[in-house]
Amino acid sequence: MAVDEIRWKELRPGLSILSDANVKTIADEALGVLSCTGVAIDHAEALELLHSNGCSVEKGRVRIPGGVVEKALTTVPSKFYLFDRNGERGFLIGGDGMLFNPGSSALTVLDSETMLQREPAAPDLIRFARLTDQLNHISAQSTALVPADVPREIQDRYRLYICLCCAVKPVITGTFTLGGFRTMKEMLIMVRGSREALKKKPLAVFDCCPSSPLRWSPLTCQTLMDCARNWIPAAVVSMPLCGLTSPVTLTGTLVQLTAENLSGVVIHQLTRPGAPVIYGGSPAATDMRKGTTPMGAMETMMIDAAAARIGKYFKIPVHAYMALSDAKILDAQAGLETGMGAVMAALAGIHVVSGPGMMSYQTCQSPEKLVLDNEICGMIHRLVRGIEARSQPLAPDLSSDLEDGELFAASTQTLRWLRDEIIIPGPVIDRDTYAVWKEQGGRTLWERARDEVTRLLQESPSMLDSSLRKVLRKRLNADIPKNRLPDENF
Repeated sequence: MAVDEIRWKELRPGLSILSDANVKTIADEALGVLSCTGVAIDHAEALELLHSNGCSVEKGRVRIPGGVVEKALTTVPSKFYLFDRNGERGFLIGGDGMLFNPGSSALTVLDSETMLQREPAAPDLIRFARLTDQLNHISAQSTALVPADVPREIQDRYRLYICLCCAVKPVITGTFTLGGFRTMKEMLIMVRGSREALKKKPLAVFDCCPSSPLRWSPLTCQTLMDCARNWIPAAVVSMPLCGLTSPVTLTGTLVQLTAENLSGVVIHQLTRPGAPVIYGGSPAATDMRKGTTPMGAMETMMIDAAAARIGKYFKIPVHAYMALSDAKILDAQAGLETGMGAVMAALAGIHVVSGPGMMSYQTCQSPEKLVLDNEICGMIHRLVRGIEARSQPLAPDLSSDLEDGELFAASTQTLRWLRDEIIIPGPVIDRDTYAVWKEQGGRTLWERARDEVTRLLQESPSMLDSSLRKVLRKRLNADIPKNRLPDENF
């Protein structure tokens, strides 16, 4: 066959951890669980909604027939776009899209000076939001830290306020209180300009987590329904723990995760058919020796990849907490678990990956780890692009003079394609020779990452207009006395 007759087909690298038959078996069993065992729901309006749409309701337990689930699945959008604060850049959620963001709601931060975990304060959240905005391979930010110096009753909406003020990227967030969503929605509308503009160009995704096993609390159920009513994307994030709050087998946990997520999709779509929703998850294996739930365990990653396969079977955009570690400092374990998780997420085709920067079982965030993880995300984006045909023939340089002394370094092909073919990492990744590395001080990964955090935070922040910041602050003050809010010193 002549070279010009060959048609090159790019192939996105992939991983299929379940066969089609396996997926159907799990899905069918999950539907059986919903129709026979049912889901406990502590929310009067949701119970009435489900009952009026053909579900059996008895003492707060809802049995959902397969037909109700199937009907809800027909109205779920298979993809949508999430937009930045300026409404200029859209990120595809679904299809071939892949969006990395730091995980949300960490209770500690790894101190850059002491390398010890401590409670975060508002300045830490500001710093983290500004840092995330500078990282080119992480497409969204998140309400990453829970500031301890902010009154508990407004921590959820205060975190969103800081993210909107300090960064342009869209936000992955969530609520802690029944009154939180209203204020957070109003702040999003203020930034976007109108309710219709926010619907057209969503700025945030709200995580809504059922309580395993098979239960929806008043808060998460209310948030799920509020998101649907307002066309704000929601992510149903099931969090089963193998052998603790779900069956110990991976398949058993997958059945439960599927049932919990489908119950959330039903509630969401019955509230507002066609509203955007994501099929998410933060499951974990269990280390019975330690009493911990390692997010960096291979079994956890396998459940995540399999759950994504099931979500795609239902034609719903998928999410997972991956690309994170259980390590306590920025060490080899932090790198290997994060890197393995990121690769698994990419090969599984997960659309929204939450986790960069996270460590210590999702409880801690580290700015230094975040800049390292940004490099991992860059490698992952290169991986999913696959191997592409740049010319025809594929290697024209091999048809030229190979004895001229220069070989390929200065060829037209090299100059044209070098930056597209081979990504150049930032200074956190060391590619010097040993002699050069030693001559430059033999700096460790931690030292390089800390220097990079300092450098990036010296960049001019992408602050929200000062007059709009005052409007958001005033809205927050309506929920709590002014003297109890920290002074951000933007």
